[in-house]
Amino acid sequence: MTTAPVTLVNVLKVEPGKQEQLIALLKRNIDTVIRTLGGWRTSRLIAARDGASVIIYSEWETPAAVEAMRADVRMKAYFPQILELASLESVIGEVVLSDHS
Repeated sequence: MTTAPVTLVNVLKVEPGKQEQLIALLKRNIDTVIRTLGGWRTSRLIAARDGASVIIYSEWETPAAVEAMRADVRMKAYFPQILELASLESVIGEVVLSDHS
């Protein structure tokens, strides 16, 4: 039985002029931590054209995989660095429609 992945969406409201710095930090985090975690499937970074926010869209196998990521000591080390640059709002859900042309 195949289950739909869990979608985690993080919206980061970034300090003015610090979007590129935040993106570099998030890329480094994905490359060094996220990719190594069980249950991770994919991540996308979406940069707002106005420079005011970055969205992280990621898919995980289960809600437990998301919680394990959040509890990982390496991940916890990134949170203060991220919060120095941006505020964070997080939503866990599942895709209910995906339409492509």
